[in-house]
Amino acid sequence: MGLGAANRQAPAAWDRFTAGPELDAPRAATPEPMVQVLLVDDEPRLLRSLVDLLQGRGYRLTQASTGAQAIGHLRQTPFDLVILDLHLPDIGGHEIMDFMRSQEIEVNVIVTSGATEIDAVIGALKRGAYDYLRKPYTREELLKTVDNALQQRRLQAENLHIAQRLESSQRLYRYLVDSSPDIIYTLDHEGRFNFVNERVHQLLGFDRSELIGRHYSTLVHEDDMERANYVFNEGRSDRRVTRNVELRLKSLRSDGEARIFSHELMMLGEHAAGASVAAMGTRAGTYGVARDVTERKRADELIAYQAYHDILTELPNRVLFKDRLGLALLQAKRNACGLAVMFIDLDRFKLVNDTLGHGVGDELLQQVAVRLKGCLRRCDTLSRLGGDEFTAVLPELNDAQDAALIAQKFIDCLHLPFELANQPVHISASIGIAIYPDHGQSVDELIRNSDVAMYHMKSQGKNGHAFFDPTMLDASSQKIALEHSLHLALEHGELEMYYQPQVDVKTRRIVGAEALMRWNHPQRGFLSAGEFLPFAEENGLMIPISDWMLQAICKDLLEWNAIGTERVRLSLNLSPQYLDRGDFFDKLKTTLAAQRIAPSQIEVEVTENICIRNPQTAIEQLDKLCQLGVSVAIDDFGTGYSSLSYLHRFPIHTIKIDRSFVMEIQDSSTAFPVILAIISIARGLGLNLVAEGVETVAQERYLETAGCNIMQGFMYHKPLPHGRLLELLRAQSLELQALA
Repeated sequence: MGLGAANRQAPAAWDRFTAGPELDAPRAATPEPMVQVLLVDDEPRLLRSLVDLLQGRGYRLTQASTGAQAIGHLRQTPFDLVILDLHLPDIGGHEIMDFMRSQEIEVNVIVTSGATEIDAVIGALKRGAYDYLRKPYTREELLKTVDNALQQRRLQAENLHIAQRLESSQRLYRYLVDSSPDIIYTLDHEGRFNFVNERVHQLLGFDRSELIGRHYSTLVHEDDMERANYVFNEGRSDRRVTRNVELRLKSLRSDGEARIFSHELMMLGEHAAGASVAAMGTRAGTYGVARDVTERKRADELIAYQAYHDILTELPNRVLFKDRLGLALLQAKRNACGLAVMFIDLDRFKLVNDTLGHGVGDELLQQVAVRLKGCLRRCDTLSRLGGDEFTAVLPELNDAQDAALIAQKFIDCLHLPFELANQPVHISASIGIAIYPDHGQSVDELIRNSDVAMYHMKSQGKNGHAFFDPTMLDASSQKIALEHSLHLALEHGELEMYYQPQVDVKTRRIVGAEALMRWNHPQRGFLSAGEFLPFAEENGLMIPISDWMLQAICKDLLEWNAIGTERVRLSLNLSPQYLDRGDFFDKLKTTLAAQRIAPSQIEVEVTENICIRNPQTAIEQLDKLCQLGVSVAIDDFGTGYSSLSYLHRFPIHTIKIDRSFVMEIQDSSTAFPVILAIISIARGLGLNLVAEGVETVAQERYLETAGCNIMQGFMYHKPLPHGRLLELLRAQSLELQALA
């Protein structure tokens, strides 16, 4: 490939003349392409002489004896040098050079001619000839001219290649700068922009062309101007200065919000050659890279906020509350005044959360936070510790009764119903109050004692407030001791099953019994299930206790069956935790099979809340029990947030009328719509009915007249130990045998 070529061939032709290894990456050695030379002369002797002279010097020689041949070669081959005779028989050398110019063929031309006219020389040079040799020329003259022409060609190629590389580098630099996610800019020594990339328009809306020549104050927010002036005008006499500073920049965007940028700055010093020491400290300007950190700053602020606040209610969390309580304590000690700490726990929140769902429960907590906060002063702090527990600190308290007034405000504001899930929801709160310095001197002591007072209020019936009293700590200690004793109750055989008979009021016979657990405590005597099972649920003991109950009732039921009378159905209350574990079915099936007890003798009692809080799991477990032959009863029907649709979805056989409804019956001549509605529902769905808590004749008559025949309560029998119930069943069996 030759040195000369048309533009369409130029890049390939010019590659031969690169600038060397300082510009090009190392590449494998390749043979140097030969220089293409076209020899044009109509005299064969001179043409052969040129060939003999140039041959062997690394040139590829092409010959042409006419102008037409020369033009044909020029059309096909890119040449680096043409040695052209001016006078040819068909087309003259000037015409050939005109053709080359018209076709933009870039090639060095050495014109040879025997003519002596100056016009011929001028015409050749005007047309771009490199040189003009008059015939006859010497051998040395021709070779030197050829070498010079090719050397010029090489230099031109090198210069062009360097220019192309420089232009490519500049394009790449501009592309990288404009594609940067940051604003890159330079300022002159007066703080005026002399360069800024396109990112300034994308981020802030400013046209970069309009910023050139303008002062940096055009972009900097007014509130940060003093800091900007200090940083941008700072200089050093002996070295370059780099700084990092955060500044807010103005924005022309639609939101118009100033955004925060982190500026990495370099103050550029101007060190002119030969400048004096004083002059070398002159600052030429500033190079800066501004990165938008607005979102990062917001994220950092959000993280910091969330570290000290409850995300759901946006109230201070435990960490911030303890910090503010600590500051309030210091102030109270300094000013010799009191303060109060309140511990607030919502009553019945778990019921709302389980029945209406966690989303509704979260909404309830948010509304509660708003109401409670509205009852406080600006100097007070309300926080959420977690779940349904809130705390409040009331500084600068002059009288303990002021805390009681705030507590009553809390209770009153919660008394109003909450509109949730398109229905009114009622809750209350139990509040414990600890006063500094009477009830504690430290942060942890005040929080603990207010918590103790709150639990005391819950044990007294909830929905109220109570001040801490040292005697409450004894009760708390007893609670801890009770929880510890419960761990040992199973090992020591202190648990016992009691049974309350269920009676058919028409025949007065015992047709069933409800299993009730009792704890024969070594010091406190017999404890009902309600006194210790909540502790068992909190401490993870419901599973082993329920396993023990299952074995115990099956063993007792086996003794009842040995009497030989009619089979008595046994009802057992199933813990939600036990049902959720999923292996209750397998345990019951295995135990019944081992004791040879018919599944039809077992009735599992579940509350509405079990069905509602995890309906799919409950349906699956209860369906398996029904397939086994076990019946299912809904206990406390009508007391929770129930839906009648559950009676269709769940495999229910029996509805138990809660004792709270039965207790309202004082006169059998009065109508009690709730009871009548429950009985009508049971009839309509073909379900069995059992009334709990029957204690008077009026209650019995009303229920029997309404259509309920199976009842249990103190009117018939209190809960009995296994031995006593066994005697009643044996006596009933003998009575039936006598009648037979």
